[in-house]
Amino acid sequence: MAKLKKSNREKLADDKDLPKIIEIDERMSKRWGEGTCVIPAPREVDELMKKVRKGRVTTINDIRAALARRHGATIACPITTGIFANVAARAAEEDAAEGRKRITPYWRTLKLGGVLNEKFPGGMAAQKARLEGEGHDVVAKGKKHVVADYEKRLAKL
Repeated sequence: MAKLKKSNREKLADDKDLPKIIEIDERMSKRWGEGTCVIPAPREVDELMKKVRKGRVTTINDIRAALARRHGATIACPITTGIFANVAARAAEEDAAEGRKRITPYWRTLKLGGVLNEKFPGGMAAQKARLEGEGHDVVAKGKKHVVADYEKRLAKL
């Protein structure tokens, strides 16, 4: 019998025994330094993304910093935080497809340096259109697109 693929909403609701705090081992310390790392629950990432109001933006690193503060950890895992931000974005699109009006405003979450996330639903073009629709100025920077002066519009998490 074929196993049915989980929807992104189901993935978002599955905490998988997370959050979990781990010691940064010798291999990870070369990249992340010393201390502890929180592996957040998917819903925690979604919750922080939902806090970003219209006219504001955040970065994945700001979300990671907020998660680390919340759990008293040195850092939040960049890999799982990024994956869960993507799951939250896709779950929001599932909600929108069912006619829900209040969805996670994932398009307001940027990468480091205010760069748009090409992995979000619809790619950079869709994120750019949504951000410009909310009054942000999106400019090309080489092959990437960034929100101009995004630092002035950062949400407090």
